[in-house]
Amino acid sequence: MSRAETLTAKNASQQAFFPLMRELVRTYQAFASLDAAGYHDTELTVSQADVIFTLGNTPGMTFKEIGEQTLITKGTLTGVIDRLEEKGLVSRKADIDDRRCMRVILTARGEKVFQKEFPRQVGFLKSHFDRLSKKEMQQTILVLQKLRTALS
Repeated sequence: MSRAETLTAKNASQQAFFPLMRELVRTYQAFASLDAAGYHDTELTVSQADVIFTLGNTPGMTFKEIGEQTLITKGTLTGVIDRLEEKGLVSRKADIDDRRCMRVILTARGEKVFQKEFPRQVGFLKSHFDRLSKKEMQQTILVLQKLRTALS
């Protein structure tokens, strides 16, 4: 269909990309559900774990850096950090290079949680991803990268 052709309610749902779009959404939903199931016996939510795992093995990050590394929106991130701070898992420190910025760092307790939960969650997810061959994973990565580029 060229740009000159008009989509109607009838032919819009017949576009070739619809099955791909639906499968992509279903795959994301399946992954999100699987990932969340890995936290059923922890004190962390998925978003809290995302922040803890992102901060692990780092000297800490600014809110902007955490936002760029996670899927958490800026508005939600402040609340997630607040709750992690209340749990004693992170602390905020003024950034040495830019005193206007706050750096979020893992506390000793947060580091212990990272050391325990990160490998456990990676192992949980790995058992599912191991169902794909290395070649299938590489092909999937390439196709998803191409799709992301096409959508940008």
